Amino acid sequence: MSVQTSAYVSDALPGETMDAVVIGGGAAGLNGALMLARSRRSVVVIDSGMPRNAPAKAMHGFIVLDSMPPTEILERGREQVRQYGGRVVVGEVASAKPAVPSADGDLRFTITLADGRTITARRVLVATGLRDVLPDVPGIAEHWGHSVVHCPYCHGWEVRDEPLGVLATGPASIHHALLFRQLTDDLVYFSRGTALDENTRARFAARGIRIVDIPVEEVVKADDGGVAGVRLADGAFMARRFLAVATQMRARTEGLDGLKLPLEDLPDGMGRRFASGMAGTTEVPGVWVAGNATDLTAQVGASAAAGALAGSHINALLATADTDAALAAAQSGTATA
Repeated sequence: MSVQTSAYVSDALPGETMDAVVIGGGAAGLNGALMLARSRRSVVVIDSGMPRNAPAKAMHGFIVLDSMPPTEILERGREQVRQYGGRVVVGEVASAKPAVPSADGDLRFTITLADGRTITARRVLVATGLRDVLPDVPGIAEHWGHSVVHCPYCHGWEVRDEPLGVLATGPASIHHALLFRQLTDDLVYFSRGTALDENTRARFAARGIRIVDIPVEEVVKADDGGVAGVRLADGAFMARRFLAVATQMRARTEGLDGLKLPLEDLPDGMGRRFASGMAGTTEVPGVWVAGNATDLTAQVGASAAAGALAGSHINALLATADTDAALAAAQSGTATA
């Protein structure tokens, strides 16, 4: 599920070849761009304006920035990237693909936006984030990020001691329930047709987690706009103040097919991500990935750190490429003198 954030002033798309294009304006992308800009690299961030945490009122679990609204964090991040000469452009990527290398053999990539604008870059950092796929239960989407939560570390403190329900989506929901049990004594596990063996049922019973095997028909809205509870297939109503869902997480891949980045599935149907190695390197020379696009469970702090690492790695390899080109030019000049 994606939510569009409020618009902000976009920088002009540069016409010259950039050292790096960052696709994605979240924590990973902005921190990667920050590292590059501070290294005096020309860098532009392409931001679709649809961060994963847009529905949330506050971001948690990141020291110093805990409880700050996600929109404010991103606004500050954009300001800081611009402070060092980086640019942030509002737009959606329609295509990204390798281009003809430079005369000295350095890599080139062409990024085309949905409105037809194009930009050429030497390196690409993909930080597109992920999309949460919610279970098909009427009423759940409107409460996403508020009364329907997913991460015990991002939202757990805020739902502590409340009547909580876990809507199972697969095997991962079992451990999900144990994590949320740490936060409340009043926890109901709605199995929704997912298998629970006797050992798991015994473990839940030992922790006081109630199990409801009757299918959930809908999420019922409370008078205050939050969740009142769930309606079951037999017509019964179970009051719950908050619901937790282990979503299926999928890396955002729109417009990136031309890069031919390898994707891989996570176990237990948790989701699909871009495969990556150290510092966000990929099998495609000149392309890195960082943040939730490759690490589906990374919180804001981890995503920002991954972006910083990828940005510094890109700069290091660009420094080597610059030196190789300078040496080749110097030797060529000597030979012809």
